[in-house]
Amino acid sequence: MNDFNMILRTDEELQKNIVGKLEPHNAQITLVEYDHQWPELFNFEAKRIHSILGQKAVRIEHVGSTSVPGLCAKPIIDIVLVVKDSTDEQSYIPALEKEGYTLRVREPEWFEHRLLKGSNIDINLHVFSDGVSEVDRMVKFRDWLRTHQADRDQYARVKRKLAKRVWRHVQHYADAKTSAIQEIMERANGVK
Repeated sequence: MNDFNMILRTDEELQKNIVGKLEPHNAQITLVEYDHQWPELFNFEAKRIHSILGQKAVRIEHVGSTSVPGLCAKPIIDIVLVVKDSTDEQSYIPALEKEGYTLRVREPEWFEHRLLKGSNIDINLHVFSDGVSEVDRMVKFRDWLRTHQADRDQYARVKRKLAKRVWRHVQHYADAKTSAIQEIMERANGVK
């Protein structure tokens, strides 16, 4: 257990969802101040994905910290791609791979999530099935941070504090933010 009251997943636990070999990070996390080019980069990638998949791309959203003006972030554009069925990989992954995207993560136990890395721009392309609640949660979190500066500032403080630590895997850093995200989502959902 660490000082963020969580158990970090082992290499073996992480490897089971990785396509290819799990490579340790063993470094701090690089955060940069908000870059006004991030929405443009998202728009470029969204158009590219739509041109590759057409109507198979049910929904494309810019999420994560790069989608929130004024918030520090890892300089990686997080994009949600909603398809009819994310488990039907043959319906969308070959077309994306042909254009340079690479499947890196397959998480059947977490909303059948798939993650691909981009070829031209540093992106994380998160693929979910249509109707999955996690997509709405991610969009709601983004929208809340865009309109609630106190929570945006609190989240930035947590991120900066965590980023200073050396993390064996970037996923450990992401997992360490979970309690802060849950606290903010409780407010967004009107629980507190």
